[in-house]
Amino acid sequence: MNNYIGVCIIIHYKSDLGVEEMKAAIIGGTGYGSIELVRLINKHPYLEIGSVVSNSQAGVNFSDVYPHLSDVVVQPLETFNANRLSEENDIVFLATPSGVSSKLVPQLLEKRIKCIDLSGDFRLRSSEEYENWYKHSSPEEMYLKQAVYGLSEIYKEEIRQSTLIANPGCYPTATNLGLLPILKSKLADEKSIIIDAKSGVSGAGRGLSLTSHYSEINENTKAYKLGKHQHIPEIEQVLSDESGNPITVTFTTHLVPMTRGIMCTMYVNLKEKISTQKIIDLYKQFYQESHFIRVRPEGNIPATKEVMGSNFCDIGLHVDERTNRLTVISVIDNLVKGAAGQAIQNANLMNGWDDQTGLTDLPIYP
Repeated sequence: MNNYIGVCIIIHYKSDLGVEEMKAAIIGGTGYGSIELVRLINKHPYLEIGSVVSNSQAGVNFSDVYPHLSDVVVQPLETFNANRLSEENDIVFLATPSGVSSKLVPQLLEKRIKCIDLSGDFRLRSSEEYENWYKHSSPEEMYLKQAVYGLSEIYKEEIRQSTLIANPGCYPTATNLGLLPILKSKLADEKSIIIDAKSGVSGAGRGLSLTSHYSEINENTKAYKLGKHQHIPEIEQVLSDESGNPITVTFTTHLVPMTRGIMCTMYVNLKEKISTQKIIDLYKQFYQESHFIRVRPEGNIPATKEVMGSNFCDIGLHVDERTNRLTVISVIDNLVKGAAGQAIQNANLMNGWDDQTGLTDLPIYP
């Protein structure tokens, strides 16, 4: 546990409804997801950034590591201490590398601290599936079964009652939100699903690698992890649960030369003739109570820049009358709706707040 580079941000929050003051922590490396949590929490009406803990850089001012946070988080970084966390906090965000949070969460749950895990450690219910796709030891199966999958629009009631949330991956968030309405309508051929997914470079994390090297990614587009991406079983698990049938998908990921954003283009054969407008109506009805899902009108296809910096998922739809195939375009900001924003949305639900609280920023444009 002492070998990973970690950041833990202690947060204090109090609602205007007289809710007793609580504390929370963010545990996770110096990655983009953690820093996005800081940005969102800084303007949340019930959240306040408190102390910051880092095993690797204790004593260093947080603003020296992240100059853009000057005058926002001014105290020095501290060392991680599990006992202090359990004594001072009621909720924890874990934005750690895969394999780290599975060691921390059991300790925190024993102390009755609510946990929202942004890593992939608790997203799959099967330990065998986890080890097959993530290539290291699984968390204890009891915790895999205890975790509630935090796709906020779909599992809202379960999230409200949970103490352990498995925050969805960025690709699965965009994919599942785009596919679930048509699958649940029973209008889709479930064996025909093809997903073409593209992500900005921030999805690869802050660490240095050849993959994200400027000379390698600039003016270039790469397909990667064909048939091996760890988000495949996560996507199939949700689609299978919600459709009531075992679902397998063809899922191909691409890295594109932009900083933020995910676009998933999905193709599904339809069982009967139906117009694009009727599919749009179906999607709007499905998401009529979901503020962060915006279904575009016919002929209006979303782009990644149109959700940048926001917690929105925008969906465009088109039925090709020649092939009777539905194309679904789903776009999100991978660091917000695909990570930190959805984590805040889940924290809102867990604490009985409106799920839009602190997340109403418009997208940044251009």
